[in-house]
Amino acid sequence: MSTASRFDKFLQNIKATPLQQTAAITSANAIARKLQGYYFGTPYSDASRMIIGSYGKGTAVRPPRDIDVLFFMPPAVYHRFNAYSFNGQSALLQEVKGLFRQRFPNTREIGGDGQVVVIDFSTGHKVEVLPAWRAEGGGLLVPDTHDGGTWRQVDHDAEIKFVEDSDARSRGNTRNLIMMMKVWQTQCSVPIKSLVLEFRSVNFLSRWKYAKESSHYYDWMVRDFFGELIGKANAWHTIPGTNEKKHYGDAWLSKAQSAYARAAKACEYERDGKDADAAVEWRKIFGNQYEFQH
Repeated sequence: MSTASRFDKFLQNIKATPLQQTAAITSANAIARKLQGYYFGTPYSDASRMIIGSYGKGTAVRPPRDIDVLFFMPPAVYHRFNAYSFNGQSALLQEVKGLFRQRFPNTREIGGDGQVVVIDFSTGHKVEVLPAWRAEGGGLLVPDTHDGGTWRQVDHDAEIKFVEDSDARSRGNTRNLIMMMKVWQTQCSVPIKSLVLEFRSVNFLSRWKYAKESSHYYDWMVRDFFGELIGKANAWHTIPGTNEKKHYGDAWLSKAQSAYARAAKACEYERDGKDADAAVEWRKIFGNQYEFQH
């Protein structure tokens, strides 16, 4: 097998299957249906919710991760909780959690995480629910329970478009790179946010010489991505559609350095026709989902 065919097979192995995607969307719709019935009293419509995160951006990998669903609340609900003297945002999430405990009594866990309500289904995946309102001038308002509670402005449409536009420019390489980096994140227990991997993938491919080339260049793409990532420790990036800046931190730096060294060695083996040796190095980065066949 060539370098390209091995990476193509790797991507087949890590992409969320149609069955996994269907199961995730079904769970998200069940959540949104309950919220729509309670807050609107109307029949369910997909327009009441928005799939965000990896499933919304087309970067979902296996094993399945959380599915993030945003639900558009009525304006009256915002005004009701905004009138609280302290942390109406927390009260809102508590109310939503109570609804889900009634609707899904057999789920393993229903909890909160600062901005979202998390429902852990027995199927093995979690749904993170984010209540939201359309903001004047664009974007969304969402609750944040930290520091006494605030309403944050976000723009998930802009985040999705950020990835989509880059993927179109790079002929599909952006999503493939993001998915491979998520596998590295899991395989090597890398303490880096998926959002950071997305930002860095888009920015890296906006300047990389071979950004539009085929998977024949994926060994170099992975190597050069890690090389650039190392130089971004403790850097900042503005979240698309907002003025909010994201700090990358550096807890992941040593693992990125190790991955770069392994990728560089693997590229040398690929160049010299030592496919089996190259596969050993790639599997140190990506695990057994990266296959090797003579």
